Amino acid sequence: ATTSSDEEDDSDSSTKPIRSEKKKNPASLFQTGGDPPKEKKSKKKVPPKGAESEEETPETLQKNSNKKGKAKKSKKKEERPPSPVIEVDNLEEFVLQPAPQGVTVKCRVTRDKKGMDRGLYPTYYLHLDNDKKVFLLAGRKRKKSKTSNYLISIDPTDLSRGGENFIGKLRSNLMGTRFTVFDNGANPDRANADWSNVRQELSAVVYETNVLGFKGPRKMTVIIPGMNADCERVPIRPRNDNDGLLMRWQNRNMDNVIELHNKAPVWNDETQSYVLNFHGRVTHASVKNFQIVHSSD
Repeated sequence: ATTSSDEEDDSDSSTKPIRSEKKKNPASLFQTGGDPPKEKKSKKKVPPKGAESEEETPETLQKNSNKKGKAKKSKKKEERPPSPVIEVDNLEEFVLQPAPQGVTVKCRVTRDKKGMDRGLYPTYYLHLDNDKKVFLLAGRKRKKSKTSNYLISIDPTDLSRGGENFIGKLRSNLMGTRFTVFDNGANPDRANADWSNVRQELSAVVYETNVLGFKGPRKMTVIIPGMNADCERVPIRPRNDNDGLLMRWQNRNMDNVIELHNKAPVWNDETQSYVLNFHGRVTHASVKNFQIVHSSD
């Protein structure tokens, strides 16, 4: 991950290696539709926060704080394998379907602040992080919007709402603590008689309220639709505001819904900061560094 004045890697994710006797098929953790017994079987109690510190030593940890200072270099730099060569024939189809099973898809988010108004409205780009640097998505904050409202496009130059490359949007609440990602379908108020064109909800993010960071590192929950037995996303098409991913999560109606969360960093007395092992993916200490994990893995 590199950071410069014009581009910034906003997220790095990694998980600990799993012991062979506990290893399970990752896809099964996300399958919900058509196979509910397996999902119930895979659920486990969330380990206590303190348990993580026993497995990670300070020598291999890197800072995850908003304090200034260089991250500690690990003795043995661990690198995730690069993305496999993925042929993207249909970009829209590729970005909207679950990732292929059995491979690591490594991507990079960059932020472009160059230009007249890009200081306030930067453009974000998502590329496959491999030799070809294949472009996947672009996003930009909408002007004249009272909340955080981003358009997402499969064309790096066409980020208009009415363009044919418009693929979805991200919208927040007034507080900026809850976000929902939609595809390019229609608002339920303008739906067809059979509701076939209603927009899908692709994910939601909930930040725990933490004014000025007094509660320590920020905590976030990510809610996504589950997959069916064919590894296809279960469509979530809410017909009103009481039937979206956020409301289902709030009411603990978790049918066909997967809940993820950020892995809690641990306090390190030696560096006087919160730390988390990013296995070589992080080069700068930042509160923007996080890992999203499943409770059962």
